[in-house]
Amino acid sequence: MTRSVPKPCPICRKPRHSDHHPFCSQRCRDRDLARWFSDSYAVPGPPAEPEDLAQENWREQD
Repeated sequence: MTRSVPKPCPICRKPRHSDHHPFCSQRCRDRDLARWFSDSYAVPGPPAEPEDLAQENWREQD
């Protein structure tokens, strides 16, 4: 039987803590949230134009 090695915190690479899963601390959780708010994370692909998004939402409502 193989034993899996626990994954480290995705921000600082320290061991994870169950109270802050998947992070090691509240500080790392907050840093991750700040990265989402500042657009540091992105999904690959072409940039979306606001007009195209409005048309997609309009079509979904029909």
